[in-house]
Amino acid sequence: MNKELIVRSSSDIVDFALLKDGKLIELHKDEEDNNFAVGDIFIAKIRKVIPGLNAAFVNVGYEKDGFLHYHDLGPKLPSLLKFIKRVSTGKLRDYSLKDFPFEKDLDKNGSIANALKSNQSILVQVVKEPISTKGPRISSELSIAGRYIVLVPFSNRISISQKIESQEEKDRLKRLVKSITPKGFGVIIRTVAEGKKVAELDSDLQNLLTRWTAMCKKLYKAHHPTKVLGEMNKASSILRDIFNDSFSGIVVDDEELYIQVKDYVQKIAPKKESIVKYYKNGIPVFEKYGIERQIKTSFGKTVSMAKGAYLVIEHTEAMHVIDVNSGNRSNKEKSQEDTALEVNLISATEIARQLRLRDMGGIIVVDFIDMGRAENRKKLYNHLREEMKDDKAKHKILPPSKFGLVQITRQRVRPERNIKTKEENPNLVGGDEIEAPIKVVQRIKQDLERIIKKDYKKITLNAHPFIAAFLTKGYPSVRTKWFFEHKKWVKIIPRDAYTYLEYHFFDKDGNKIN
Repeated sequence: MNKELIVRSSSDIVDFALLKDGKLIELHKDEEDNNFAVGDIFIAKIRKVIPGLNAAFVNVGYEKDGFLHYHDLGPKLPSLLKFIKRVSTGKLRDYSLKDFPFEKDLDKNGSIANALKSNQSILVQVVKEPISTKGPRISSELSIAGRYIVLVPFSNRISISQKIESQEEKDRLKRLVKSITPKGFGVIIRTVAEGKKVAELDSDLQNLLTRWTAMCKKLYKAHHPTKVLGEMNKASSILRDIFNDSFSGIVVDDEELYIQVKDYVQKIAPKKESIVKYYKNGIPVFEKYGIERQIKTSFGKTVSMAKGAYLVIEHTEAMHVIDVNSGNRSNKEKSQEDTALEVNLISATEIARQLRLRDMGGIIVVDFIDMGRAENRKKLYNHLREEMKDDKAKHKILPPSKFGLVQITRQRVRPERNIKTKEENPNLVGGDEIEAPIKVVQRIKQDLERIIKKDYKKITLNAHPFIAAFLTKGYPSVRTKWFFEHKKWVKIIPRDAYTYLEYHFFDKDGNKIN
């Protein structure tokens, strides 16, 4: 399994594409004007306390106030408020917390009215970016993420990722981290810390403590609201969270960003520094690596898959609904049950990819093809869980019902990615939109692969002139690539009478191939 990160930069936007064995599995975007990223910490003031909601609205500088629920205050809120007051007035200049007297923990089931009051200063961290008409979701349980550990102020707890399976390794890491963590701070040990030496862990910890000190210095006489600690640049934060030994390449098309990424990789994984490459080819980097094509074919309401199967993805205010369809395929050698299982397993793999790719959050209901056998439903459930195990977003999957429905909840921390896959209709002015050529071509290719198996001596394709031109332009053209792949030349004839989406294959005698 090889992973690659491809980075495309423009004047104010940077796009990141994560590939797994050449297939696009994640897309990220870093916009210059995004001032409310997950992990950012603000010094802000309480705008209003709402006892009925057991929550407060906080002015963080966004057009909509941030929402702070009582359960997001954290048990150490009294200590945090005391610390903020003393630091912001200049009475406390030692930010190490080693001699700072902690207050009594906040009651787990108390009232917001007893914890906060209007116009009070507070430190809050963005845990969910603004979505639609809602402001950011925030928390006053602060944490600062590093490569191997997460620093938690006002805590003495050492916890560890459950993905580290070896109890011996867990005990080793806890022992090492406990020996280097200063009083007043807790630590969460991340999965990538497995096997690391104490020097590497300590270096990461010292970097986080430096960031904490720099943040605290900004609190003195700070204006409200002010961002006092920002997340790392997007490239570094993505690498911090996903980079591992399976990466075979990082390609960046901007020289300044390339230097930043190379420096960061040299810092966290010196042996992997050579995989960072500066891309300066004339062909846009997303086209060179086939990402544009994958974006066009992976987004939209309908997603085609192998063996003629496809997904229909629809969105409502309350949930996302995914319908699995087998298409017009039939296999005489397999029973209906076996065919349903095969299509469902293919679909589960693609659904896991789609959830990450689109960053779909909330409730997702999947309507798989009905299967009569309980063991097949269990096989599907286990396969879906396995496919989603690398998904960083918190999620829960319920077993399939006897009707084939699977319910998934997935953490939503930022707006869902919605990429336009349709283009203006060339036949109408101000008319409806149509699918991009690459999506039509993808369907043509799937039909061609099915037809080639039947060993026709000659194949002719009739298509709309725009599609015909798309298939034959350039070198190597799409048609030429088909020839290299299948050793079969396809004659292409443009037909003015065809609609944009219409196409047909014919044999050597001019008979239509179905």
